[in-house]
Amino acid sequence: MRPWQAYLLCFIGVCGHASSEFVARLADTPGPEFTVWRFLIGGSCLVILSQLWPGASNLWEPLKKDGVRIVILSCLGMTLGQLFFHWGLDFTSVVQVATMVTTMPIFVVFVDWLVNGTPVTKPKLVSGIGAFLGVAFLLSNSVEGAAFQVGNLDDLIGTLMAMFCGLLGAIYLVLARPLVQEYGPVRMTTYSFAIGFFFLYFVVGSFWGVWVNPLSLVEKEPHQIAGIITIGVWNTCIGFAVWLAGLAAAPDSQRANYIFFLKPVIAAFLAVAILGDTLSVLQILAILAICFCVLLEYVWTSRNAKAAAA
Repeated sequence: MRPWQAYLLCFIGVCGHASSEFVARLADTPGPEFTVWRFLIGGSCLVILSQLWPGASNLWEPLKKDGVRIVILSCLGMTLGQLFFHWGLDFTSVVQVATMVTTMPIFVVFVDWLVNGTPVTKPKLVSGIGAFLGVAFLLSNSVEGAAFQVGNLDDLIGTLMAMFCGLLGAIYLVLARPLVQEYGPVRMTTYSFAIGFFFLYFVVGSFWGVWVNPLSLVEKEPHQIAGIITIGVWNTCIGFAVWLAGLAAAPDSQRANYIFFLKPVIAAFLAVAILGDTLSVLQILAILAICFCVLLEYVWTSRNAKAAAA
């Protein structure tokens, strides 16, 4: 595979990530219930994909060896994070959630420092400043909205949920890294969604009283059915598979990872062009702060690498 093809796969995968909020909004289904549907369909598709993916077909052996760790990380990391992600969309805008979640890779740097003592390099500190500014702008946007609508804290609640999703995702990525290295990203992603479905089924049923019946899908409105199938097949299964394939084939994995930071730009475009949303000044500043600081980090890291090679 040529380098441009690998980077194109990564970009397509990011489009899958970035359109999750958009698809969720079009599906017009409450966030907690929608999350269960995503894990049901996405987890089923990922189990099938794992049987076709080289070296990922044996799902039982890792569970016998590290089953407790895999189950705990699947339920309290990726799964709980996705629940807050979709639940947050019930309170705030697509752009607000997408931009806040984009800070997750930067949170990883600081969680890795706290958990493993991994040094935070100066370039990473720069991107961390971008993440901090992005969070500050988004929280300010939420507080500003609450000031104009007295008593309405929905936007702030949704923004905090999105931030909590990013933090949980970062913790999951750091703690699951040894398992990902041993068993591969496809198997670990499959565990997260397949095992996570059973966890979500009982959590959403117990707290929201919504016990999702797979057979009830045919009873929903056409746009809801389309959204639920799309989030499971495209955003969860195909999106993750294409992203992982691109990362594996890319000659520079760090450069490929930086494509992830296009997520808020893509989400903003979809929200404005199709949903008719409008961007506030603070939301635009948040997107620019994150993208600029990440770009600055990339340029800095590339120059350091070239200087070291010379």
